[in-house]
Amino acid sequence: MAPLPATGAAGRIILAHGACHGGWCWYKVAALLRAAGHRVDAPDLGAAGQRGLGVGGAPASSFADHARPLLDAVRALPDGERAVLVGHSFGGMSVALAAETFPDKVAAAVFVAAFLPDCANPPSHPIDTYQESDWMDTVIDPSHAPPSILFGPEFLKKKLYQLSSPEDYTLAKSLVRASSLYVDELRRRAAFREDRYGAVRKVYVVVENDMAIVQEHQRWMVANVEVAEVRVMDAGDHRAMLSAPEELAGHLADVANTYI
Repeated sequence: MAPLPATGAAGRIILAHGACHGGWCWYKVAALLRAAGHRVDAPDLGAAGQRGLGVGGAPASSFADHARPLLDAVRALPDGERAVLVGHSFGGMSVALAAETFPDKVAAAVFVAAFLPDCANPPSHPIDTYQESDWMDTVIDPSHAPPSILFGPEFLKKKLYQLSSPEDYTLAKSLVRASSLYVDELRRRAAFREDRYGAVRKVYVVVENDMAIVQEHQRWMVANVEVAEVRVMDAGDHRAMLSAPEELAGHLADVANTYI
């Protein structure tokens, strides 16, 4: 499923990564979309990716700080221009905050195997209801402010990269940084508003072979939030942008051509 060429004036697609990763993880999808004529940004969020400090890095001090690079990218859009925002995994929370903050600048919010908050509960709700029974060798430090998490090599291999290439798994092991899910902070936040985040068109991409945010939880979130459409990927693992980049890029190009 090759990405469709951009129709009319090339629309902008902004890609938001998940926990412990960085903008680097979108390199395959970004290249495919750009080759098809789309304008693409993939910022490092918070202390992630190249923003990480030292081995393992350290998470940004607050969720607002973590999401700020995405909000800055959306804020910088010229007047009258709207972008498609794409959040993967925990990146869905950053996309939701950007849609809440700048609803008029968001043509569509796409959630790829991502946490999808509703407008009835605190933003932490899709994380609070998530059940991960075995974090394996992941390092979780509840004493850190905010509590930090760093995916271990076995967790990466068996839960996130089980269908990815050895090269991408090796790359991930060298580039992951400590992150946070900011659950306590998100529990204290008010629910997103119906007339802001709730009014933004949403597309959910279900990744059926996801071993992290499993298909059942993805579909449960979709059932509790009004979405414009649901797309399904039967290829790829949780890191769909690396294990099935052509299929995912095809979906994102189609969304951009449809909604921008």
